[in-house]
Amino acid sequence: MGFHGKRIWILGASAGIGRALALELARRGARLVLSARSVDPLETLAAEIGGAEIVPCDIADPESLADARAEILSDGPLDAMITTAALYDPGRASDIEREAARRLVEVNLLGTLWFAQAAPGLLRDGGQLVIFGSVAGYFGLPNGQLYSASKAGVINLAESLRVEYAPEIDVRLVSPGFVKTRLTQKNAFDMPFLLDPEDAARRIADGLTSSRFEIHFPRRLTWQLKLLKRLPYALSLRLTGRLGR
Repeated sequence: MGFHGKRIWILGASAGIGRALALELARRGARLVLSARSVDPLETLAAEIGGAEIVPCDIADPESLADARAEILSDGPLDAMITTAALYDPGRASDIEREAARRLVEVNLLGTLWFAQAAPGLLRDGGQLVIFGSVAGYFGLPNGQLYSASKAGVINLAESLRVEYAPEIDVRLVSPGFVKTRLTQKNAFDMPFLLDPEDAARRIADGLTSSRFEIHFPRRLTWQLKLLKRLPYALSLRLTGRLGR
């Protein structure tokens, strides 16, 4: 799919990859609908790209999503809808607080499901539904238990939707490696192959013009983690155990 003149909804556009992706798609000629819980950063972004629709939305709130869907649809169908919204709270399993855990699962996994439920009828025939997983979802990683588990669920959900929604909706999965955002700033370890959000946005935009189901990057990292998943547990758990130490 080319982007010139296409109407695209980005939920999670206020910061990080979502913001960088909005700038990249606008540069390629897309007409954007920008959503997040906070309006002020969306207004700043809209001014920066020369204009965009702003529709506040909380991905974890089905009623908020329903209201946003109705508002967007009042101006016609979309060519693509993208969610980058996610929470990340690294730490030991014994230190996870229940309320924080509940909110993370509501945003990362259930929010993605509610977003996907909004796609039929909102997307034009053949439009793209773009869901963000993570390489952290390939294998359970130390100190990121709930994030890894939620992103594994998102990957599984995207695989199911790819079949269920075809051919009317073109479901895509984006699995980034480490990208320099406010979320990865929480990590207390050296992140291999760390990318700037602008670099990630270019890779995502290029991938969405291809026919690939999954857009994963950087390949130097993602192929290693995909291989890790294929190894016997006796070996793969020994390798990830070194990360935990």
